[in-house]
Amino acid sequence: MDLDVWTYARDQGHLIVSKDADFGDLASFRGFPPKVIWIRRGNCSTDEIERLLRRNVEAIRGLDTNEKLGVLMLS
Repeated sequence: MDLDVWTYARDQGHLIVSKDADFGDLASFRGFPPKVIWIRRGNCSTDEIERLLRRNVEAIRGLDTNEKLGVLMLS
């Protein structure tokens, strides 16, 4: 299943936002695209995830434009 999501994101030009470490591992093994935002938090609400992403918007933009960076870890 993870590989299906990975392949779809790659083929469609999307990035992946996930709390699942498997996507970070796929980036290590397969390279990128797709790029991955790996949210490293325990149980949290969707609102907390939204705030985390908004607080890190500049880092996310940097991920998108940096050709050498494939995974952004946020906690």
